[in-house]
Order: sequence, then C-alpha cells, then structure tokens
Amino acid sequence: MVEAGFGASGGRSAAEFWDARYAGAPQIWSGEPNVALVRVAGGLTPGRALDLGCGEGGDAVWLARRGWRVTGVDVSAVALGRAAASAAAAGVDGRVVWRRMDLGVVFPVGVFELVSAQFLHSEVELPRVEILRAAAGAVVVGGMLLVAGHAAGPAGHGDHAGCGDSGLVLPSAGEVLASLALAVGGWEVVACEEFERSARWPDGSVGVRRDSVLAVRRRGAGMAVV
Repeated sequence: MVEAGFGASGGRSAAEFWDARYAGAPQIWSGEPNVALVRVAGGLTPGRALDLGCGEGGDAVWLARRGWRVTGVDVSAVALGRAAASAAAAGVDGRVVWRRMDLGVVFPVGVFELVSAQFLHSEVELPRVEILRAAAGAVVVGGMLLVAGHAAGPAGHGDHAGCGDSGLVLPSAGEVLASLALAVGGWEVVACEEFERSARWPDGSVGVRRDSVLAVRRRGAGMAVV
C-alpha cells in the first residue's frame, strides 16, 4: 500500500521536496516532543531509540535528554541540520546520530529498544506500510514500536496545520495494527486508540487535533502474556 499526499511533487525527489519545504520557513515544528511519545515512552528504561522522520529533532532531543542513545533519520538535510543544532544547544549531541535517508528506498541497519514513527505522513509518495513493517523488524525482544498519526484533518482549519492533510490517507490505529501483520502471540498491544490534543496553527490560533496512537511490545520466550 502506498500512502500519497495531496499534491504532486512536481517531479522532484522526496529529498528535494522536503528540503524545499523546510527551507521555506526558519522553523516548521514546535521543538517540543510529541504528546504520544511522552505518554508512552516517558516511563520506559532508556536504551537505543530510532526516530523515523525525525524532522527538526524535537523527539530525538527529548529522548537523548532522558538518557536514550538515539538515531534520528530524515530525508531532509535542512531538517537534520536544524536537529543537530538543537541537540548541540541542549548538550546531547553526543547521544544522537543523525542519518539522511529516504525510508522509501532504504531502512536503517540495527536493532532498538524503541522505534518511533511520529506522524510519518507524506505529501509525496511514501510506502508507509512497508516502512512500518521494517520498523517492527528492528525492535528487540522487550522493545516497543510506537506509531502516532493524525486520525482526522484539523477541523475548521483546512490545511492550516501545515501538512496539507486534506489529501492524506489517515489510517486508524487499528488499521495500522492490522497492516503490520505481526506474528500471532509475538507482540503485546500496549495502546491502540485515538485521543485529542490542543494544537497551535501557523497563524497563531489554537485548536484541537484528533490523533491515533499504536504501541506494541515485542514478546520473547518467558515473557508474560497480558
């Protein structure tokens, strides 16, 4: 399944598209960690974390501050430059490795206690299901895959959320879970739900977004079934 965005990329590669997008403003995202990450990962024991589509690095920096060793991956060199600067300013640059990758072409090598995909939506073609299946494969026994996404567009705001939601495919948490085709008995579902959060649009106004979150933990021999 390919999840595509609302418009054509104009023949540009994903890297060119997202570099142009980030270069269009001094900062796109808030710099704060995503709500779902804080809720789910806040109580986890730090280990190795993989942040897919890390953007300007808000989540990766938050994880690094909490003691995680983080690999942040994004297709945009512009975004990664900002992320690296944020990590340096926070004094955690030694705990984060930044990698420029097109996840539709190649997936990072390694295994992790946490793999996080926060709002891995794209306005250009993206094989999201295949990426998330690869993400599940990178989780160690006892580790967690965390996937958060928009459950609906920003009510009353059109594209004001800054990501052109009107043409995106926005699967529910249950649909994401089904698409992963996880081994029966091999995973524990920690969270599979929707929730609302406040959001600030680029014009300064505040509204409400409805998001979905899926968190699954890999089981191993001897682990209790919950």
